[in-house]
Amino acid sequence: MTSLPEPRPGQKKLGLVIDLDICVGCQACATACKEWNTSGHMAPLPDFDPYGASPWGVWFNRVHSFEEGDGEGARTVYFPKSCLHCDEPACVTVCPTGASYKRAEDGIVLVNEAICIGCKLCSWACPYGAREFDHDVGVMKKCTLCIDRIYNEHLAPEDREPACVSCCPVSARHFGDLGDPDSDVSQMVAERRGGDLMPELGYRPVNKYLPPRPGRMAPRPPVAERNEPPDTAASGERLLRWVDKLLSR
Repeated sequence: MTSLPEPRPGQKKLGLVIDLDICVGCQACATACKEWNTSGHMAPLPDFDPYGASPWGVWFNRVHSFEEGDGEGARTVYFPKSCLHCDEPACVTVCPTGASYKRAEDGIVLVNEAICIGCKLCSWACPYGAREFDHDVGVMKKCTLCIDRIYNEHLAPEDREPACVSCCPVSARHFGDLGDPDSDVSQMVAERRGGDLMPELGYRPVNKYLPPRPGRMAPRPPVAERNEPPDTAASGERLLRWVDKLLSR
């Protein structure tokens, strides 16, 4: 089985922060990801029966939508999902060939297609459903955080970010070093009480989700109670627990 790199103090952990409060479910992230990666590091990303009744294929980003709440407190929550580049990725430790691996220098989880045997153990081990099997070539593929963009010196510095981040029309997606507590993304997570998806599993995802702001997930309280400060942490925890339950069904 494949070993993980030894943790180091101050280790860089590149990842995404996704704001569930403002994601509008436009699918721009999924589309931009598909467009870039179909000719990028893990190319091609095949499609099958794209104009038929049941199209399917390889997508590194998928956006789910859920209805939450009742009456005045009801809303649609859009939940973008891709590889979370976990600190303790089960997909890596179950790989019998070393094809799935975690980079020591930045924490990105990748697949070496040259030695992947398509056994699908990694997809069975991943509780987030983030692995994609390419039936054309019989290997597993996944989000790379657009490694061929973020380190591309031929691009302007402001363009060296994942395609899903650069295209988001409402800035619901952010990219940076979550191993640095002083980075913009780490500060954003601390201020908004961002959290992990399914933290009880112990895989410690690097990617974080920011919960909806107070008052967005519940009906307005009676007038006499509206001066009470909202419980931001409780609101965020309730949402993430709710999403966990939906994804575990």
